[in-house]
Parts: sequence; structure tokens; C-alpha cells
Amino acid sequence: MKTRFKPLILLAAMLAVQGNSAPDKDIVMDPANPTCPDEPDWSDYTEMKLTRVEKDGTSVLLAEGFVDVGLPQRLKKALADHGDITEIWLRSPGGDARAGNEAGRIIREEGGLIITRIPSGWTCFSACNFVFMGGRARIIEDGGNFMVHMFTMTNDRNAINYSIEMGTDSTVELIGEVEQESALLATEDNDFLIRMGVSRKLLTDIMYRQKAIETDGKDRSTRRCLTREEALKYNVANVE
Repeated sequence: MKTRFKPLILLAAMLAVQGNSAPDKDIVMDPANPTCPDEPDWSDYTEMKLTRVEKDGTSVLLAEGFVDVGLPQRLKKALADHGDITEIWLRSPGGDARAGNEAGRIIREEGGLIITRIPSGWTCFSACNFVFMGGRARIIEDGGNFMVHMFTMTNDRNAINYSIEMGTDSTVELIGEVEQESALLATEDNDFLIRMGVSRKLLTDIMYRQKAIETDGKDRSTRRCLTREEALKYNVANVE
């Protein structure tokens, strides 16, 4: 990030609209993923819905739902149609990884000094993480959840079982494809974090240390919600 942007970013964040109220003290945590809420508020829209609203006189874009392949183009259009948007508030269960990366780049390249925010009680998971990191100023409110996991290319158990039934050659071919695609995606994620000014250690220290698929062992966790201290340490959130 160029130095001349920093004062502007801090000023924009200081003038940012206040988000939701303080988090509910009685939130039930997920027994399998104890750092995260048992019932995350990430909306159930099957494709990310973009809605411009006014919050205390400030133009805010609500981005809610599944990160689908059409999101980058819709987001680009929304930013062009509403040039007064100051913040983007996010809640999402994740979705298409590359669409999330592209949406984040659009926010950074075309959104100017737009602030991204995870309001109190809302959860931004998986591909949503990369959309959020596109903001020059990034705010995770107390009670907001930046939830990460280890991406997986093998979550289709039917495809795996079918490959095994087809024999060794088919299974080896599947493993080779998974390895190649995983390496490419990991490289893209690493490059994205560098460009967004987020520490690459977020990947090695936390994201890639999560299990990709739930197992039957004592530790069944597959998700991790960053603490406020971690979010600031890795520069995921850069405004306190």
C-alpha cells in the first residue's frame, strides 16, 4: 500500500458509520468448533445479494449470501451504479473461492477507500474472507466472526467413492488432479494476501492448520474464528 493512502484510510475509518449493537452475551458456541458460534448468521441466499442502504446518512452496500461465480460482475456493476458507497457489510457461508478472490480485487481496484465490515453477530466464512480483505480499511466488530477453514478439493465423497470403485488408475488420476488444483489455489491465495496487505502467516499459522474434512476422532473441528487480537496481528482487520 502506498504511504499516501494511509492517512486517508484512517480518516475514512474514523468517520465510518457505526455498525450493529454489542454482541449477544448468550451466544451458543459450536461444540465441534468451539471458537465459532453454533448457528452462524451468514444468511441463506443461494447467491450473494447486494443491497444499497442508508445507515446514519452513509451509503452502505449489504453483501449477503453464497459467493457465486456471478458475484464479481454484479459487484462491479453495483459499485459503478452507486458511486457514493462508503462501506460494504458482509455475511456469507462462503462459496466459489476464485469468485471471492476476484470480488476482493474489484473492491480494492475500483472501490477507492471503501471500508469492509463484519458487523456484530454476522459471520464471514471461507470465500467471503477474501471479499472482506479487498477493503483498504477493514473492520471486524466485537461479536463479528471472521471464520476460516482449510480449503478442500475432495469434499465430494460420491466422486471419491466412484473413483475407488473404478480402480487404482482412476484413483491416482483423481489424486493428481486434486494435488494440482490445490497447489494452484494455494498460490493464488498467497498472492492475494500479499496484494491486500494481509500477512501470509494467516495461511500457514491458522488457515492451513485446520482439518479439511471432519473426522471421527476427538478433535472434529474444521473451522476457526479469529480472535480480535489475531485479526489485528495478521492485519486482517486494520482498524480497531
